[in-house]
Amino acid sequence: MLAAGCGSTAAATGPRASAPAAIRLPLVSSLTVPGGASWAIVEMGGSSAAHENFWQLIARPAGPAKWSLATPPGVADNGGLVAASLGGGALAAGFNPSQDLTFSPLAITRDGGTHWAPGLLPAGLAAGPSALAAGPGGRLIALTNRGLAEISAPGGTGWTRLASATSLAATPAGRSCGLKSLTAAAFSLSGLPLLAGQCAAPGVAGIFVYAGGSWHPAGPAVPAALSQRRIGVLRLTTAGRSTIALLTATAPGGAASLTAGWASPSGRWALSGALQLGSGRVLSTASGSGAGPFLPLAGSVAHPRTVSSAGVILSTGRAETVVDGEDWQQLPALPRRAAALVLGPGRQIGALAASGSTLISWRLTAAARGHAVTWTRTQAMKVPLPFGSSS
Repeated sequence: MLAAGCGSTAAATGPRASAPAAIRLPLVSSLTVPGGASWAIVEMGGSSAAHENFWQLIARPAGPAKWSLATPPGVADNGGLVAASLGGGALAAGFNPSQDLTFSPLAITRDGGTHWAPGLLPAGLAAGPSALAAGPGGRLIALTNRGLAEISAPGGTGWTRLASATSLAATPAGRSCGLKSLTAAAFSLSGLPLLAGQCAAPGVAGIFVYAGGSWHPAGPAVPAALSQRRIGVLRLTTAGRSTIALLTATAPGGAASLTAGWASPSGRWALSGALQLGSGRVLSTASGSGAGPFLPLAGSVAHPRTVSSAGVILSTGRAETVVDGEDWQQLPALPRRAAALVLGPGRQIGALAASGSTLISWRLTAAARGHAVTWTRTQAMKVPLPFGSSS
């Protein structure tokens, strides 16, 4: 990992699988896993053009704990980070190529980011929040910046080709959606590989499962209101008892909306209503597993069972969350420079704001009386950034 970090000085070359023109895949993301541990990836520092931006992995264990820096050491992270939960305090992290780095160092922690074991993907990771997925036995799926999907043996070693955007597009399942690119990977609740991408055919959600030696459609049926729109998959995450998908729907004129979907262990999907993006685009995504939405927000209800939630921050400044079985709900105006939402543990909603080398944590709390809610600052952390190290 140290050698890989030292070799980082110009942009990686080679063709990249392109995302839909109207939708960019945001790398800023967060995940709260069953049990309450949370992870977040944020960009800090300065100008990315001058390589003074540094992507950081922040961890918070279950319980009344504070956030701490957990970025794997020894590798230049100017290109970005992606991560996949292995459950609890275990996580796999991958570095996106930047400058002269043409492959992606990996790292795996079992103790919440205190110690890391190095690994390697011989290719460069694609720039997307679901470019890395973790499954049973520590198997990993990685999407590369050349439109390939690689799968590892248990333990994250011994990579082999799972599919490519071209090979999957040539299958009956891929032809049914007119697959154009791969944008997300995951493992199903039963441990089967899942790939997802952008479809050219309108009204088809391009999510596919590999079972019985071939690829099969595994996405939800699209509502009639979206039947003339091209569907893409922004993020795909399996946590708890459901797989969460964030689906973009782009109209011929360019108008876009966002729909959240939840797949049960039986493979049946439930969809939220469509969130109209207007002139905004998604800047960050969040997913969580808890006991329902933040109760004081208007229209939310308590859930006796564990449910999954998703959230986004838009370029217009709006923040929206959605819980399995409900609809999108706009949050109060975000704190200044808020970059990431954090959903959970339980019904908590938090936000992380980054400014230079300072990271501030906020929590949405209810007033002492009534149902008014406000953001309360809970922590400020100074992150040591190696300014000048990439010049």
